[in-house]
Amino acid sequence: MDVIFVPLANVAGASLDQVKLIFCLLVAYPLGSLFVRIPSSNPALRHAFHIVVSLIIFFPILQIYSAFFQLLAGILATYYIAKYDHSKHMPWRVFAITMIHLTANHAIRAIYNLSYETVEVTGPQMVLTMKLTTFAWNVFDGRRPSDELDKWQTAKRVTKYPSLLEFLGYAFYFPGILVGPYLDYAEYTDLINETMFKDDAVKSKHNSGRMLPPGRKRAAYTCMVTGLAYLGLFVFFGGKYSFAAALSPDFARLPYWRRFLFFQIFGPFERTKYYAIWTLTEGASILTGLGFTGFSSSGSPTWNGAANVQVKQIELPPNFKVLLDSWNMKTNVWLRECIYKRVAPKGRKPGNRVTMITFLTSALWHGIASGYYLTFFMGALITSVARQARTSFRPLFLSPSPYASLKPVYDVLSILVSITVLNYAAAPFMIATFSDSIRVWSVLGWYGHIVVVGGLVFFTLGGSKVFRGVQKSCGVLPPAKNTPANGNGVKAQ
Repeated sequence: MDVIFVPLANVAGASLDQVKLIFCLLVAYPLGSLFVRIPSSNPALRHAFHIVVSLIIFFPILQIYSAFFQLLAGILATYYIAKYDHSKHMPWRVFAITMIHLTANHAIRAIYNLSYETVEVTGPQMVLTMKLTTFAWNVFDGRRPSDELDKWQTAKRVTKYPSLLEFLGYAFYFPGILVGPYLDYAEYTDLINETMFKDDAVKSKHNSGRMLPPGRKRAAYTCMVTGLAYLGLFVFFGGKYSFAAALSPDFARLPYWRRFLFFQIFGPFERTKYYAIWTLTEGASILTGLGFTGFSSSGSPTWNGAANVQVKQIELPPNFKVLLDSWNMKTNVWLRECIYKRVAPKGRKPGNRVTMITFLTSALWHGIASGYYLTFFMGALITSVARQARTSFRPLFLSPSPYASLKPVYDVLSILVSITVLNYAAAPFMIATFSDSIRVWSVLGWYGHIVVVGGLVFFTLGGSKVFRGVQKSCGVLPPAKNTPANGNGVKAQ
């Protein structure tokens, strides 16, 4: 099929693999409309549809044959381990096997110095790693007493083990096979059986005679147009406005204030490539029926469940936690439910150690480039200091504090600090190498480290105590964490 794609790549000035990837993301749209025409009364055919489409993607289109068989090996290993291993170590065995396999492929990619433009096994394997490890935990939770489970674990638990065809259909869900979105097994079975659409409250909202509620195509094709717009921004401006531009001698010779401002412009353009692919896959997933989240207050159907990114909350974040929660959202769910909660001490609040393990897992999942570890280590520090800063500062700008009128100023400052620190911390992730990352941070005057490390030192040396005293004098001191007013305590981040 390269005879089709080579001319397109030449016209677009892009690599052959990039053109093929975008084609796969776009062709998923008509295939999604075809999929929903397979009746839910024939689930076997629906499972087979996902498998066949994925085979076409991997073989005649992308021509990455070994990648398919590697993914299949991981799928079969997980299926039989989760089925026959009933010990408490089963989910961790699946995690170890899938992560070691993924890391080995990350190492191979690094050894051969393959650019991000090359489509090979690691991209789909990252998505599959989330799906397989989540499935293992869901099966484990299905074998535990209900009173030991939280709300998410209860909703996602697997009590009836799937057939091999069902599991292969889940693993090869075609709109998300290359770059996501990741979905859990309960979501997949609901999609196959159209469970959520059979509810009387849903059926009463439309009179079309179709099982799916209205608005699906509008939501999907809005995502497609938006994704293509982001792709256009990246193609036309991503090369010029990138974090790598900070490595040029000309950038280093600029006055510091210009370096700082230009660097903040680089960030949004760097992120457009992620916005593009995630928004495109979101739309294709919606066309298959994934992502329905009910109805708005006005009665309009909402399709937000397949979203992997909330751009506004990233580019104008009210605080760093909202920013993190809005980026790669499905991966955040995986890290929270399959890592953070699972390594947290039972009955105790997770501490910095648990946070650091979670960030380290995220870095390892992304790859072995040293820049990833600089970014995620910095991210762990930022999460810690941001939590303390919000606890110390925010109550002072809420009623009945005498400073409540300054809340808009606090909000603007929170946005500016969050986005500038994000751009600083994210630069090594894009640049990848240790030496170049340190060089960029140096050119920027280490401003992110000054803010973050300086904040940690301040709060460690008594800053938190000082601000609790200020809150008390303003009459806005929050109740102690062990009082009933605090309910379940501080929410894990």
